[in-house]
Amino acid sequence: MTDTTAPGAPDALPEAVAPQPAAFDRRMLEALVCPASQGTLSYDAEAQELVSKTARLAYPIRNGIPIMLIDEARRLDG
Repeated sequence: MTDTTAPGAPDALPEAVAPQPAAFDRRMLEALVCPASQGTLSYDAEAQELVSKTARLAYPIRNGIPIMLIDEARRLDG
């Protein structure tokens, strides 16, 4: 049996590294408004959401892209 490993190649592949989500560009807040209320939005970095306090909706940010669809927004309680 012959060795098919290329010289200098590692014996095992490194563990898969989870991709980091793309960063949201905060400058987008200057141009974006809530589709429901036309009001301003605030950025919740921990939840990765844009929040409309007026409409009581939180729009998700996926891969650095805000999803500005009312049907995709999370309703804020309380």
